[in-house]
Amino acid sequence: MPPHTNASYWMVSAGPETRPLPALDHDIEVDVAVVGAGIAGLSVASELVREGRSVALLEAERVAGGVTGHTTAKVSALHGACYHDMATRFGPETAAHYARSQMIAMDHVADTVARLGVDCDLESRPAFVYGERGADVALLRREAAAARDAGLPATYVSDAGLPFPTFGAVRVEDQLMFHPTKYAQAVAADIVAQGGAIYEHTRVIEHSEAGPCTLRCERGPRVRARDVVVTTHYPAFDKSLLFARLIPKREFAVAGLVARDDDPPGMYINIGPDTRSLRSAPYDEHRRLLIATGAPFTPGDRSAEERVAELTDWLCSSFPVEEVTHGWAAQDNSSRDGVPFIGRLYRRASRTWVATGFGGWGMTNGVLAGLLIRELVEGRTPHWGRVYDTRRARGGRTDSHLVRSRLRAKLATVDSTEDITRGQAGLVTDGEGAWATYVDDDGVAHSVSSTCTHMGCMVAFNAVEREWECPCHGSRFALDGEVVQGPATSPLRARTAAAPAYPAG
Repeated sequence: MPPHTNASYWMVSAGPETRPLPALDHDIEVDVAVVGAGIAGLSVASELVREGRSVALLEAERVAGGVTGHTTAKVSALHGACYHDMATRFGPETAAHYARSQMIAMDHVADTVARLGVDCDLESRPAFVYGERGADVALLRREAAAARDAGLPATYVSDAGLPFPTFGAVRVEDQLMFHPTKYAQAVAADIVAQGGAIYEHTRVIEHSEAGPCTLRCERGPRVRARDVVVTTHYPAFDKSLLFARLIPKREFAVAGLVARDDDPPGMYINIGPDTRSLRSAPYDEHRRLLIATGAPFTPGDRSAEERVAELTDWLCSSFPVEEVTHGWAAQDNSSRDGVPFIGRLYRRASRTWVATGFGGWGMTNGVLAGLLIRELVEGRTPHWGRVYDTRRARGGRTDSHLVRSRLRAKLATVDSTEDITRGQAGLVTDGEGAWATYVDDDGVAHSVSSTCTHMGCMVAFNAVEREWECPCHGSRFALDGEVVQGPATSPLRARTAAAPAYPAG
């Protein structure tokens, strides 16, 4: 049962679209420039403009149009089975600081919704981490104890309330879920109302910290700022070499309609490598929209089509789904130690900050980034803030196995475009270079340079979304080579204009 709409539910259901915001077309000077207008950038800008700072928020596309508009939108401090591992590796104090800061961020979302009067379908539900094997019971009991020791209202339960067999679960009460795009739009409107400026379709391509920080935008304007905050999912300016400490991962989401009586009572995620994350959202008087996220894959992985089919089959076989309505993909980065990086962009940076590595939990971590960076810009560090320090030593080594695994997905080499089946992609080499080539259903070939403009890795093809993807650092490009998602800031060079792949006759 394929999805009816190949688009994020959050993006198509946000109601009447707000007036498009202008692109920056002149030089400006502000106290703080924030790069990236997802939930992290919006949160940073919101906190700082309320502190009385002049703020410019620069977005390459549309507000909340990237990761934020494609998330599952759970606002929870229960991030899978993380607390026992965190307490064991880094100490119980680190686990407690992590739990406390995530709860602060969750409460801040609720406060913001109340303060702004946002109609964003905010609901309180228990969150569950469940097991699917008998061997999971001991692990879940241990995790429940660790989460409780860290300060969460966590318990171990034998029944997760799902319509299929499970083997125990960690349950945490009073977690939240909401409509992320409606929330983001309201925060953006408030930033502007408070005197901040937001510029869409303004891609930043250069950064200098000499004197006042200076940003250069793709179309030429420059922004001078005392402080710069980079919240572009993957850092656009990687002087900290975070590429060696971040792991990009993509997941699919599918959504289907169920009767209200068939709606499971909480938010869910399983333990194990094949992720299944679940929540629901209001739809109409009689039905809820059940959203399943999972089927993780590395950007550029050839198995993407199989993975989304598996996820769709799981949703429809596990619940009485009336109709699959939407399907989309999300991308996030994880740090190697499982804790986000929020702090200085690189060790010697004095006025450039970064927030990244949210590990699939961007709703709390994005809001947390706003709270923490506000304090750092003001010269303060909360007691829990050191947990997120970008300069921390743990998890900083490059894992050669991970690097190799990112490079496994490659395009099949062919002699010419005529050897590529319609709807498929391949690598064509000629005297001018190696060209990533996709032949569409009409037989038209789209050829671009196969070398990612970020750090030179070879791109691969995502047949589900029909985009070029870099398996190394997660950059994504349209068929014509234009940047869809960074860290790349420059497009792939096009070979020629799109042309028939097969000779006439």
